[in-house]
Amino acid sequence: MIDPDGNQIGIIPTYKALATAADFGLDLVEVSPNANPPVCKIMDYGRYKYQLTKKLQEAKKKQSSFQVKEIKIRPKTGNHDLMTKIEYIKKFIGRKDKVKVTVVLRGREIVLSQHGRDLLGQIAGEIDDIAFVEQHPKFEGRNIVMIISPKQ
Repeated sequence: MIDPDGNQIGIIPTYKALATAADFGLDLVEVSPNANPPVCKIMDYGRYKYQLTKKLQEAKKKQSSFQVKEIKIRPKTGNHDLMTKIEYIKKFIGRKDKVKVTVVLRGREIVLSQHGRDLLGQIAGEIDDIAFVEQHPKFEGRNIVMIISPKQ
């Protein structure tokens, strides 16, 4: 058994340990049940649980989270519309989110795949100062996909 100050009391029967914990006005908590003999500690269990939840909240607060946002464009997207999409990408990158840029090729537009790659290259050049290309353009079915991540 261990007292509230962290000092070892020794091996004592359970009823005496419970009585000692009651004298301190605290709880008897089994710390290591698999040890031989089991190790118990006198502590305020409610306070202990509160501290554990506070530690978990603090760890969660320091955790960084991000989402993957998706922007879809077509090979024949106009220059002004493309600049609008790039502004959205910059906004998402500013919020520390990853951005998946997809060029959608429909029907005979598959012939314009090189134009789609050029669009993705233009987007990568525009956001080069705030982000980097995590996954370079590649085909996924009839789509060309590129993933952009914020710089650290």
